[in-house]
Amino acid sequence: MTVKAPTEPAPQSFDAAAAIASVRRATVADRYAIDSFAVEWRELLQLDAIADEWRALAARALVPNVFYEPAFVSAAAPVFGHDVGAVLVWSGTEPRKLLGFFPARIEPRRYGLKLPVLVGWTHPFAPLGVPLVESEAAEPVLAAWLAYLADDARFSGLLLLPFLPEEGPFAAALRTVLRRARMPAADFNQHKRALLAPDGDRSGYVERGLGPRKYRELRRTVRRLCEAGAVLFTTATGPADVKRAIDDFVELEASGWKGEAGTAAACDDDVRGFLKTAVAALAAEHKVAIDRILLDGLPIAAAITLRSGDGAWFWKIAYDEAQARFSPGVMLTALVSERLAEDAAIAHTDSCATADHVVMNRTWSERLALHDLLVAVRPRAPFGLAQRMERARASTISAAKTVRNWLHK
Repeated sequence: MTVKAPTEPAPQSFDAAAAIASVRRATVADRYAIDSFAVEWRELLQLDAIADEWRALAARALVPNVFYEPAFVSAAAPVFGHDVGAVLVWSGTEPRKLLGFFPARIEPRRYGLKLPVLVGWTHPFAPLGVPLVESEAAEPVLAAWLAYLADDARFSGLLLLPFLPEEGPFAAALRTVLRRARMPAADFNQHKRALLAPDGDRSGYVERGLGPRKYRELRRTVRRLCEAGAVLFTTATGPADVKRAIDDFVELEASGWKGEAGTAAACDDDVRGFLKTAVAALAAEHKVAIDRILLDGLPIAAAITLRSGDGAWFWKIAYDEAQARFSPGVMLTALVSERLAEDAAIAHTDSCATADHVVMNRTWSERLALHDLLVAVRPRAPFGLAQRMERARASTISAAKTVRNWLHK
């Protein structure tokens, strides 16, 4: 399918910023021939053939998302990607370039009735739904994607994008395109989670976040741990070291409450395989760090951090609950936070935590505002009904979580 990109109306009076933007758009259009695009839908399990183009797009993306990179997706697809596909937006140039990657699943009965919704792909191990979009052609690529969804009969005209940042370059570009196309949109599941995004002085980030009293308590805990035995803090980044460190993480996670609840990676062969495969593949691209605390040579805490572009994700952490008196999870979180804060190549680190996570909210000062965005890509889509059903669905899930937490306590 070929989709014509929208053109900007001519300015009525001279505006330097508008003139510069117009010249930039013309330059980009000439470079990528973005007056037209080739747009297609492919099954997720059929994307190995475009891995190189896909990887190159991830490196140029307007907003990085490690969970949508080939190394991670290839490992996750067999476990979490059944019935998932992706809309691919290609340039009209030769050789063509991949300019947009939009993974999603068609949910035929999301609300218990026949009302299909195209839902952006997220899962318990990938809590971020920002598509990969060419940074120099974001608005035209988004317009081509939405036009394709509106035109293709396979899609119902309803689009739900979960875990999208409310602010930032992607949000701004999408708002502009939706406004131009006059596509209605509604917010759901609005929440904020901890974000590490130092502004100015990067040294002493954790001390400022915790405050003097909590920071002194942390230092005393470190001293008490050192009195209990030989303490070593290590960071594994090379493929061989990461392979050994991931085994420590899996064992620590299985030894705690997640193991008892049956939700640890070690409790499911498929999930354990996905975890190790994804980490190994990202380690080969230098996009993983596993930090550990060793006490007398034995791991008592391990944390996995992922990277892409200038972003990072504090993905997973596990600790030995038998050493809880030393708060090894809190200690390792503080140590990793200092390392991330002092790395000038990392602009921000997503905690991947729940909105009410006490440790992360206390340690990190900034917040990432997220929402689920429902969009009607066709004028006659049942947008009002979908809004009501999505709101009812969210209320039901919230009530279920409240009951579950009450029973757990």
